[in-house]
Amino acid sequence: MPMDGLTAGFIARELDGELAGGRIDRITQPERDTVILTIRAGNENRSLLMCASANNARIHLTTQRFSNPLEPPALCMLMRKQLTGGRIEGIRQVEGDRIIHVDVDVLGEMGDREKRRLVLEIMGRHSNLMLLNGEGRILESAHHVNAEMSRVRQIQPGMAYAAPPAQDRLDPEKMAWEALREKLEERREQPFAKALAGSVRGLSAATAAEIAFRTLAPGEDWPENTEEAARRIAEWMRRMPEMKDPRVEYTEDGEAADVYPFPFLSGNTGRQKAFPSLSRALEAYYGTRDQQDRLRQRSASMVRLLKTQIERCEKKLALQEEELAGAARMEEYRIMGEVLNANLFQLKKGAEEVSLPNWYDPEGGSLTIPLDVRLTPSQNAQKYFKKYQKARSARQIASEQKEKTLQELEYLEGMLLDTGKCVGESELEEIRGELIRTGYMKRNASRRQQRALPQSRPYRYLSADGIEILVGKNAVQNDRLTQGAEPDAMWLHAKDMPGSHVIIRAEGEIPRETMKQAAMLAAWYSKGQRSSMVPIDYTRRKYVRKPSGAAPGKVIYTHQKTAYMTVTEADIRSIQLAES
Repeated sequence: MPMDGLTAGFIARELDGELAGGRIDRITQPERDTVILTIRAGNENRSLLMCASANNARIHLTTQRFSNPLEPPALCMLMRKQLTGGRIEGIRQVEGDRIIHVDVDVLGEMGDREKRRLVLEIMGRHSNLMLLNGEGRILESAHHVNAEMSRVRQIQPGMAYAAPPAQDRLDPEKMAWEALREKLEERREQPFAKALAGSVRGLSAATAAEIAFRTLAPGEDWPENTEEAARRIAEWMRRMPEMKDPRVEYTEDGEAADVYPFPFLSGNTGRQKAFPSLSRALEAYYGTRDQQDRLRQRSASMVRLLKTQIERCEKKLALQEEELAGAARMEEYRIMGEVLNANLFQLKKGAEEVSLPNWYDPEGGSLTIPLDVRLTPSQNAQKYFKKYQKARSARQIASEQKEKTLQELEYLEGMLLDTGKCVGESELEEIRGELIRTGYMKRNASRRQQRALPQSRPYRYLSADGIEILVGKNAVQNDRLTQGAEPDAMWLHAKDMPGSHVIIRAEGEIPRETMKQAAMLAAWYSKGQRSSMVPIDYTRRKYVRKPSGAAPGKVIYTHQKTAYMTVTEADIRSIQLAES
């Protein structure tokens, strides 16, 4: 579930307990909507992430490492000036809503103590992060909102901060049971969970469903006694901070599906994993999700370009095959010309067609040849010889062009396949760099400059026998992986289709199960991913060679054998992924 008011309250209390009194030593802004505060608290450095993205707005401690721009954005520079060296006074939730205040005590320019406040509003596409001065005026924000964007509430530097319009709902920590009963009775025609969400501030649908599950008797749609239910819920809300026991619920495939501040009995309790802190749970849920969302956003234009170029190649290939089909008549033109030439003495000008013995026919049949009445028999023969020469030249050119088009199509499909394997910005930048090198993309001078990204790493799996299997994520990485492998290491690749280079880091005899798992990985990380009986070639690395001037990832090899693999996602998940 997205971070709702209930979760925001739990994380605010947790962070306040861990960071209050801590000193802000460093501030970075890896994304336009994300700020990292490095805080010295409890004799160690802690990284506080505050994110105001539309899909993954949140606040928690993080252990992730982020790449930062060469030039920090305006918000980052101002925060460094205003907050560095300041002490965290407190972190609190505002009236049960999805608003977090981080209050900071700083030393002003005149040497006296001043107050600054960071306000994180977690509200879907309206999420924002703002820095306020001691008088409550906005110094800067992650997103500016002008009058054209919203007539209700503007967010601009210099303006007085105004909280979002209050909702006619109850503060979950302060509400009286009488007020809750009254609100519920007003919504009696609604399902009980929906009535709860509309009565209490900050409750997501999932949290309201959990409260309803804990309140209603089995088979009950609405409490028989609303007063008793309101009393129980109000008391439960007051005791809620004591219930902290963060969990992440996972799917059958092992993906994080939801995060809870305590076990949700309405969920699948068997798949809920306990975490030592809500920060750790939130990072487990949001970390990969946020990274993948951002990668999809950044690769969207690249994917569109590759799909457009692939469509262009496919259309060009269809035209070239049509030309080759037309050129298939060239032998027929040659035979007609030769038969006419051999029988010129029998022919007269003005005939529309002629039927002559065809000595190329093993059965000795005749050949009917259309003629141009304006031409002499000799000129008609020459006309067919010219058609033959033209078709012959067209076939040669079309054949050469088709080969180039097929190579280009293979390259583009490989690049498109590689974008789907990206798990970090390094891999994406390597693909972008390759497309710039080959002229499919232009270097964008206005694009945000990043610090040098670390070299990307291949997927690292461990087989059932404990042997390391490396899988390249893109063509550039495939080259590095293969060229850096030991001569006797086993090399695998899907036959005649784009795919990853796979290396088994073992010499000598390789266990059968390890070979099988490596072949499964080669099939899965190829164009034939969801096909049956994908052919996988395997040979020793010493028999793999890169031709001079070949495109990244393009190799030739010998001494290969071929296995045929049908692989499912469950098969791949069964192989231990040591590093992605």
